[in-house]
Amino acid sequence: MNPYAIDVDLLIVGGTIVTMNAEREVIVNGAIGITNGKIDIMGTRNIVVKNTRPKRVINAAGKVIIPGLINTHTHVPMALFRGISDDLDLNDWLTKFIFPAEAKNVDEKFVRAGARLGMAEMIRGGTTTYCDMYYFEDAIAEETKKAGMRGVLGETIIQFPVSDNKTPTEAIAYTEKFIKRWQNDPLIVAAAAPHAPYTVSTDDLKKIREQSDRFNSPVIIHVAETKKERDDILAQYGKTPAEYLDSIGFLSNRTIAAHSVWLTPAEINIYKTRGVGSAHCPQSNMKLASGVAAIPAMLAADIAVGIGTDGAASNNDLDMWDEMDSAAKLHKLTSNDPKTLPAELAFEMATIRGARALKLDKITGSLEAGKRADIVIVDMDSLNQTPYYNVYSALVYSTKATDVRTVIINGRIVMLDRRLLTLNERAIKIDANAYREKIIKSLGN
Repeated sequence: MNPYAIDVDLLIVGGTIVTMNAEREVIVNGAIGITNGKIDIMGTRNIVVKNTRPKRVINAAGKVIIPGLINTHTHVPMALFRGISDDLDLNDWLTKFIFPAEAKNVDEKFVRAGARLGMAEMIRGGTTTYCDMYYFEDAIAEETKKAGMRGVLGETIIQFPVSDNKTPTEAIAYTEKFIKRWQNDPLIVAAAAPHAPYTVSTDDLKKIREQSDRFNSPVIIHVAETKKERDDILAQYGKTPAEYLDSIGFLSNRTIAAHSVWLTPAEINIYKTRGVGSAHCPQSNMKLASGVAAIPAMLAADIAVGIGTDGAASNNDLDMWDEMDSAAKLHKLTSNDPKTLPAELAFEMATIRGARALKLDKITGSLEAGKRADIVIVDMDSLNQTPYYNVYSALVYSTKATDVRTVIINGRIVMLDRRLLTLNERAIKIDANAYREKIIKSLGN
């Protein structure tokens, strides 16, 4: 017995650790010791085992151990609208189907059921942190906390009456209480989420920025998602969307700008200057034919661009593995260069760079001593992964959500050997199917 060994709550032994630290260290046959929700010790198996006394051990031999995936943009309760309307452009999809369906169905109970459905899907796929924008976000925060997930959760502020707040003024007041309630929580970061520059007034955007300054809280917003948005903002304000937002003092290093498809080089420079984080949602943007974001140029400027799924109503899933694969391939195609966005860089966007986009890179996004223990163990012996030669290639181009074996968030095991421990999958499906019947009736289908 080593008298200098340290007590750890959980020891993960064996497996290849993909750290995503600054050196991009990959540890073959490694081990990780976790105490009080943090990574306490990490290294090769022999050394870590010799120097720890674990209360519990997980054997990861033959598997790959990665940082938890970070979904930088979604609308999690919209999982209940999965497939109600497809094959439309964004404007028709929103105005003719989604907004009416929300008006008839969304209340706090709906939001809780949808959040549980979305989180169960995300945990099963190895997502440990997500950035959300929806209504009744305080209720989503409660469900997220119960599920043990990490969330940057934004209350939607929009110019027309919605289910939880009838005016932007009400929504901003709701958001202030929401931010105060969750300050310093170990899992929840509360945020404001003005929908977009075309659905929130200049005065309200300024108020939201002022609130963010007072509470040092994030602001989540859709920016330049479509050509129509870009053209409309240009016609109304004489500036492109990011230029307009910058001109009113809205952008800061706490801004998380989703989509950012139609950015000019000047706007990319604004993002860099202001420290704006961004969320790239390739599958949603492809499905709605919104366009292709200038991700290679944004990465060349070292902007913190993460990967997001968007909501399951426009994707139609919350699978970050599919999203990584799509991002890497889409930009090879559109650049006509197969060297664009290589696998390791796509994986970086889904982990540490995504954490940077959400301003969480000090605590998550990579596996390093002192960081929170947000860890995913991935099986590597499925037919679709066999054989594998390069770990990043296997993760980005071959791995599926069903290959995720075990998920740990903040040191807590939330899925073990494919079994959800913090969410009741059977009850979630029953609730979701009951809402399906209600939604069908509400739309008169």
